[in-house]
Amino acid sequence: MDILMQVAIIVVCLFYGARKGGVALGLLGGIGIVLMTFVFKLPPGKPPVDVMLTIIAVVAASATLQASGGLEVLLLGAEKILRRNPKYVSILAPFTTCLLTILCGTGHVVYTMLPIIYDIAIKNDIRPERPMAASSVASQMGILASPVSVAVVSLVAFLAKVPVDGHVIDFIQVLSITIPSTLAGVLLIGIFSWFRGKELKDDAEFQKRIANPEQRQIVYGESATLLDKVLTRSQWTAMWIFIGSIVVVAILGAFQSLRPLINGKPLSMVLTIQMFMLLAGALMIMFTKTDPSSIGKTDVFRAGMIAVVAVFGIAWMADTVFEAHLPVLKATLTELVKTQPWTYAMALLLVSKLVNSQAAAISAMVPVGLAIGVPPGYIVAFAAASYGYYILPTYPSDLAAIQFDRSGTTHIGKYVVNHSFIVPGLIGVGTSCLAGYLLAGAYGLI
Repeated sequence: MDILMQVAIIVVCLFYGARKGGVALGLLGGIGIVLMTFVFKLPPGKPPVDVMLTIIAVVAASATLQASGGLEVLLLGAEKILRRNPKYVSILAPFTTCLLTILCGTGHVVYTMLPIIYDIAIKNDIRPERPMAASSVASQMGILASPVSVAVVSLVAFLAKVPVDGHVIDFIQVLSITIPSTLAGVLLIGIFSWFRGKELKDDAEFQKRIANPEQRQIVYGESATLLDKVLTRSQWTAMWIFIGSIVVVAILGAFQSLRPLINGKPLSMVLTIQMFMLLAGALMIMFTKTDPSSIGKTDVFRAGMIAVVAVFGIAWMADTVFEAHLPVLKATLTELVKTQPWTYAMALLLVSKLVNSQAAAISAMVPVGLAIGVPPGYIVAFAAASYGYYILPTYPSDLAAIQFDRSGTTHIGKYVVNHSFIVPGLIGVGTSCLAGYLLAGAYGLI
């Protein structure tokens, strides 16, 4: 009975914290910790310090990239690709936003691209819902394929503590599964989006809207573009420093012999990521005109620090409860997750919807899954299930897509769940999980 009450408290804290938004998600974990320790007399669990430090290092580098203007170099390049191939925007746009997320480690880059994607679609008589909804979903899917995302570094840090046959599923192995499985999911989203919905000329509701000259002006409006932006050498320098650091981290992950030996073992990738992300930020400050005081004011920094607080509170609260009841949980759930591992994926998906964060969902569920015996191979294979917040159209990127689509085709349906993002999300995440499962099997991890 106690464990049911404790799990209920966790769910309430997650749900209420997610509704409040911001750092509330992590702070609500403090209520859970206090109740577990002082009311239920459970020994406090261990906060995921390694994970939090890695997040801080990655976020510091990414925020420095944004503050330096290096991010604009990537965004401008993405716009050029889309404008050169407007007829294929429904497929190219989601790949573009996904790749930007992979490079930058955050889906927040999509906000700048959405008005550009809308402009390209509407000016070429393409239903804006097609690329807009797909791009929003794909931008979030890219998080699990990014070597510098909070979710991936958290996943790698948790897996580092659980060897498989004496071998740890490392940084490169994780990405060798999550990158192709993510891209497979985005491809299926693009193919679906190419054909979805009515053509604008056949959409009676759209035609009625633009019959009014004022509404027509609003719908077609002025062009949104970055093409008139003049990039400086400093911005290019920052971009190459950041990309170069990612490449170095990837090489060190692939060839562990390049890492120094510490106590007879190669330096861990968790520490390697931390070191080179801090180095990237330092080099950008040294070789560009970036004002260090502006770094903490960027969107990336604010979102990243919120993620740190969320991981701190959620993971600590969850670890306290599940560690205290580990023997019971193992006896009850181990056989279930071994015979039906998809149940872990479903649990991860639902928690993600509750917390509206892939990093927070991974921090809450991966340690629990590993503790009760879910094979690490399945943890990696179903990592894409940590993106479940497309189920309801409440995530900022989805709301932004709706707002930027002045044609009204990207929408929330009458029954709420029948919105523009649900089918692309189901297709993308479902395909990624299936591809991840097949790849993990091919690598001998499951």
